[in-house]
Amino acid sequence: RVRHYVAGGTEHGGGIGRLIGYILEAQSANDHAVTDTRGPRWNKLRSPLTLLGALGAMATDRLVARDRVHHIHIAGRGSTARKLILGGLARGLGCTHVLHLHDFDYAADFVRRPDWQKRAIRRLFRGADAVIVLGNRDRNTVVDLLQVPLDRVRVLHNAVPDPRRHGTPNRNVAANDPVVIVFLGQLGPRKGVPELLQALAHPAMADLSWRAVLAGDGPVESYRSMAANFGLSARVTLPGWLDKTQTSALCEAADILVLPSHGEGMAMAVLEGLAHALAVVTTPVGAHEEVLTDGETCVFVPVGDAATLADTMAHLVANPQIRAKIATAGRAHFKSSLSIESYVAKLDALHRSLNAGVPATLQAETGAS
Repeated sequence: RVRHYVAGGTEHGGGIGRLIGYILEAQSANDHAVTDTRGPRWNKLRSPLTLLGALGAMATDRLVARDRVHHIHIAGRGSTARKLILGGLARGLGCTHVLHLHDFDYAADFVRRPDWQKRAIRRLFRGADAVIVLGNRDRNTVVDLLQVPLDRVRVLHNAVPDPRRHGTPNRNVAANDPVVIVFLGQLGPRKGVPELLQALAHPAMADLSWRAVLAGDGPVESYRSMAANFGLSARVTLPGWLDKTQTSALCEAADILVLPSHGEGMAMAVLEGLAHALAVVTTPVGAHEEVLTDGETCVFVPVGDAATLADTMAHLVANPQIRAKIATAGRAHFKSSLSIESYVAKLDALHRSLNAGVPATLQAETGAS
């Protein structure tokens, strides 16, 4: 019934691809198909042919599966260029289609564009049967800047599966075990990796027992060199990109998840941390403040503030009771409000209503998915 279009597919699509993979696991495989619109990020020569294949899949569906809902996942920069082409075909063929906005700051990307591109992007969003956003900030962007009618915009926070649905126990930490800090995400300035390394090298962390794993793709060797220059080689590991099985295993062996991002929509890594009962340290960006409560389900730190980040991590490393309290509350909040089952039910209701030609009511309350 639904075809998802995402750059990189579930294998090379980053956090968006991982979310779609979770949707597929929670839904019948017969109900959802996934079509790559770009190919792997590193293979730029393949991108035009991959997009052509996605256009062909949409055109074929229009002939043999006319009731298919086309779910187009979009972000800024190159993603918008590809989706302008795909969305134009969807409108031309009369396909029922949804735009799902995943971006750390789509408004900033939009306002930098020339007027002719702004007109094309507004036409793209206004032509969709529904637009899904990750939080209230993006809803305002879509309504105010892109001029989409409010009744066609749905807020749906991201979600992840429960890794402990089969009763996996919490990690038992011996008194002399180092506290394990994890980072999940693309290595780079937007995710706050430079200041994270600065914070790990800060004097506040020097005499405490901890080790850190910074997992993600990007310029891994460059950040390994930076860690070495800070004298962190013995304590900090950078394994590169991990698949979902490896990510889950890493989180099960960890205590703190830290994501000092400069910009997010709704970070999948934060949700993974909550689900695995880790004490989450992150920044109040994107929809994070809608979903999390500082000092209860997470600890917020200012963007770009390495000293405060160091003090916060040091406080959690040195105080296991406080760490456990935040982790437990975060896990409880995940179970009550951020489950993939609730997410998929809302998504399915939207798809069914669009397929039937009836506008759906899909209202994500603040703090729900």
